[in-house]
Amino acid sequence: MGYPDRPGWLRYIQRTPYSDGVLYGSPTIENVGKPTIIEITAYNRRTFETARHNLIINIMSAEDFPLPYQAEFFIKNMNVEEMLASEVLGDFLGAVKNVWQPERLNAINITSALDRGGRVPLPINDMKEGVYVMVGADVPFSSCLREVENPQNQLRCSQEMEPVITCDKKFRTQFHIDWCKISLVDNTKQVSTYQEVIRGEGILPDGGEYKPPSDTLKSRDYYSDFLITLAVPSAIALVLFLILAYIMCCRREGVEKRNMQTPDLQLVHHSAIQKSTKELRDMSKNREIAWPLSTLPVFHPVTGTCHIRLRFHSSRLQENFV
Repeated sequence: MGYPDRPGWLRYIQRTPYSDGVLYGSPTIENVGKPTIIEITAYNRRTFETARHNLIINIMSAEDFPLPYQAEFFIKNMNVEEMLASEVLGDFLGAVKNVWQPERLNAINITSALDRGGRVPLPINDMKEGVYVMVGADVPFSSCLREVENPQNQLRCSQEMEPVITCDKKFRTQFHIDWCKISLVDNTKQVSTYQEVIRGEGILPDGGEYKPPSDTLKSRDYYSDFLITLAVPSAIALVLFLILAYIMCCRREGVEKRNMQTPDLQLVHHSAIQKSTKELRDMSKNREIAWPLSTLPVFHPVTGTCHIRLRFHSSRLQENFV
């Protein structure tokens, strides 16, 4: 209570609006000794009847119940809410106790595979998302659980094949365990990696009294910077413009120089072509003038054939076509 949401370590899941909701999670050491009060409000969708209940969770330290040997199983054919059912969890702990034979056995953590980065299964009735269940015991691991660590089974796991576990048949009737994902942790052999942190005095060295800059600082003149920034590109552009103007205007050969370097015969041909072109353009302007009599069809009185005379005028050539 007093917070807008549930604690960060506590999760809530409800598959459908008409199925049971489940709260589950594993508190951290920071939450030990602090009672957590959760206010639960529910209402009936048909009658709109409202009910409110306060759930008090007392968190005890795990050091009071030492379970140094911990094994985490991945069950493929279960969802987290199915595993949290008391009878299902009891059956699983009974199967583990049968192959492990500890004096004390308890479930430490139950997590959905989706919380570990698993993929959402296909919408098929037999497809489950999977659940991780960590159990702890007070005795070393049994030989059956150690079979996962032998080289043959490790090789089969690397080839995505099922390892050979002798005690798998004791789980197979109800739980399908992925033995390649089992994790065995022996806290009695873990070496502490804690290193003592040498802290300093926490006092910065004395650098004297802070002296802000004086208000009488000289103002900087940016006129010369402005001239350099503007004048240099302008001078370069002006030089390039003058060079281009000299090439375009002062280096032209001209018509007279070109005619002097051209042979006379080529000039005569060029002049004749220009004259002929001009005459043809002048003739094209007078297309509406009546055709001359010389171009009209003439009928032969004896043979009865029709003769057409065409005359093409140019500056030097005349051709008659019959």
